[in-house]
Amino acid sequence: MSDTFYFLEKLSIYDVVQSWALYRDTGDWEGLRSTVHSDAHMTATWFDGSFEDFITAVQASWRKGSKSQHFLGGTVAQINGNKAIAQTRMSIMVRGALDNQVVDITCTGRFYDRVEKRDGKWKILKRNVIYEKDRMDLLDPSAQLTLDPHRLNKYPEGYQHLAYLQSTHGADVSVHLATGSGPALDTLVFEAQEWLNTPIAS
Repeated sequence: MSDTFYFLEKLSIYDVVQSWALYRDTGDWEGLRSTVHSDAHMTATWFDGSFEDFITAVQASWRKGSKSQHFLGGTVAQINGNKAIAQTRMSIMVRGALDNQVVDITCTGRFYDRVEKRDGKWKILKRNVIYEKDRMDLLDPSAQLTLDPHRLNKYPEGYQHLAYLQSTHGADVSVHLATGSGPALDTLVFEAQEWLNTPIAS
């Protein structure tokens, strides 16, 4: 693989990842579908299932007035043939209500994507999120809000404020997602590397 070809492959992967966030946040559902394979899978705090079901769930949350935004940093891609693992720095920003107070949640971490090239096009096959740290801010700095420490500490530090808000509004948030370190991260990386190094069946 020449350096030029390798660079162009990486650019194609970067474009898919960046496009995913823009399409997701602007409600371009057909554009969003174009970034993933038909059998793609999505795992996040509030969802675990197929990408098509994920789109349906996001559409439902939009109808209820709930919207989140994703800010992406750089992407690093590890390519092996027609498979790649793409890691992208990201922040998830969510606004919601707790005890009649409006709060902003900022959660920082990485998108950890298994990406596959089919019919000449790179698309996401499986997305996981690595949650490294988060915070909660009151929109009104003069307001006061007391969180239930038992509920808050039920979740790992990497996403506990995000999970607190989402679970308040009915989401079933897993307590076993990958954070900046620990067994869940180790398992995610190990399984992804095993996948990356396994040739695609012909």
